[in-house]
Amino acid sequence: MSESTNALPDIRQTQLLKAPIEKVWQAVSTAEGMASWFMPNDMQPVVGHEFHLNAGPYGQSPCKVTEVDPPHRLSFNWGKDWTLTFELKEVDGQTEFTLIHGGWDPEKVTEFGETHRLVRDRMAGGWAGIGQKLRSLLEA
Repeated sequence: MSESTNALPDIRQTQLLKAPIEKVWQAVSTAEGMASWFMPNDMQPVVGHEFHLNAGPYGQSPCKVTEVDPPHRLSFNWGKDWTLTFELKEVDGQTEFTLIHGGWDPEKVTEFGETHRLVRDRMAGGWAGIGQKLRSLLEA
């Protein structure tokens, strides 16, 4: 896969969670789990399942599950351009959780008319906060 020199890199955030992998998997691969730290949704961990994230002021965002490998990896398309991937790895009874938000293109704008470059910077900060929410939920 070749990328143009001005392509925007994926947002990639990894954290070590003091929780067993199955607990983290439930939090990131079920509608109820994802709603507790991310957004309300009607996701099911089934390849091809189409669902919506309730993005608040941005409305219902269409998604489609593209990969499910329990309890290690879940990917879905988000909106018209993005992919979101959750990778889990067991590390001494804890779980290394990596979130990858890809599909950024400096030439594109979102459904809401904002450039990917602008939205990517905002999202990178947002994901850091969401990651802390996931941590406090799982380590409580």
